[in-house]
Amino acid sequence: MKTVVSQFGVGALQQKLTIGDLHLLSDAYVSNGGAETGPTPHEFLGAALAACTSMTLKMYAGRKSLNLDNAIVKVDIERANDVEIFTRTIQLEGKLSSEEKERLIEIANKCPIHKALSGDIQIKTQLVN
Repeated sequence: MKTVVSQFGVGALQQKLTIGDLHLLSDAYVSNGGAETGPTPHEFLGAALAACTSMTLKMYAGRKSLNLDNAIVKVDIERANDVEIFTRTIQLEGKLSSEEKERLIEIANKCPIHKALSGDIQIKTQLVN
């Protein structure tokens, strides 16, 4: 995996993100002191889960020759009582049986980001100068 680098951008809270040769912006909502020039960190987290879920479903359907035309994944994140609550909705398009749809939902729960977010997480922080 490529290293993600974040550094100050313009404005109060904007961050310039670099991932290999890719350059992205992250920011906060105006109501939180930002300028909304890019997704918030929580939106990036939701995007990671949504993208990983649909990629996983596409790979599985391809290997199993399922008639999955599209998987539309939406993720909302809210915080309640110091708990992040991810609400993921999945719309499967294509000629699929009930059994195939049930299996695809099982597979969605096995995407690597789902596993990472629902498993044990360690964050190691080190100061370098």
